[in-house]
Amino acid sequence: MTVMLGAFVLGTPDPPALADFYRALLGWEEVEREPWWVRLRAPEQERPGLSFQLEADHTPPVWPQRPGAQQMQAHVDLQVDDLDGETERACALGATLEEFQPQKAVRVLRDPHGHLFCLFLPGA
Repeated sequence: MTVMLGAFVLGTPDPPALADFYRALLGWEEVEREPWWVRLRAPEQERPGLSFQLEADHTPPVWPQRPGAQQMQAHVDLQVDDLDGETERACALGATLEEFQPQKAVRVLRDPHGHLFCLFLPGA
């Protein structure tokens, strides 16, 4: 049996808008777009991809986590070679930097729809 990660999927109330953010952040290309579903992929690489599906009632997680609040189920980790520069660029695209940062070589941010993602340096 062969198993391969095909895509990571984020639920969002506006798949096209969130896909536009990640397309600009990652430099990936869009390969499928519907109002309820968008799929991105790295240039010249079919899989894995990053997809966005309609979830009208999406509730962003609380960070850092605490009992009784919406918990983070997963997040995207993105390796960068310039942590400060890429953090600034992500924020210019619409991300927000979280106040609580657990490590020096990692930055926790939120995308425009409230999903947490991390930028990190190699070796972090």
